[in-house]
Amino acid sequence: MTPSEELRAAAERLRKLATNATPGPWRNHDTHLGQYGYTATVLSGDGNTTQLRAWLPTMSQEPWDETRNAWADSAYIAAMHPGVGKALAAWLESWTGIEVAEDGPFVEELPHALTVARQILGSTA
Repeated sequence: MTPSEELRAAAERLRKLATNATPGPWRNHDTHLGQYGYTATVLSGDGNTTQLRAWLPTMSQEPWDETRNAWADSAYIAAMHPGVGKALAAWLESWTGIEVAEDGPFVEELPHALTVARQILGSTA
C-alpha cells in the first residue's frame, strides 16, 4: 500500500467507526452498584437522556479508585468520542492529495500522520 492509500484506508475505517457509534461528546462517570461497589462507566447525553456507552467493571468498594485503571480508561474512552474520530479521519484524509518528497515540504510531518493511520489499520509497517 502506498502512504496515500494507507492514509485513505485509515480515514475511511475511522470515519465508518465514528459514524456508526453514538454521537458524542461522552463523559466518564463513577457508578455505584450497591453491594457490588463502584465501577467506571462512559455515558452520553444529559439528564433524562443519559445513556450508558461502556461499563468497565472493577467491583471496587472505593469511588474513583485510582489503584485500578478502569477510571483512567473510561476517561480516555470518553475523550476519544466519535467527534474526535471524525476530526482525525478528516486530518488523515487531508494528507492523501499531498505529494511528499524526501526533500520537499511536510517531509517531517507525514510520518506522524502515517503512524496514526497504521495504528488505526493495526499495522506498524
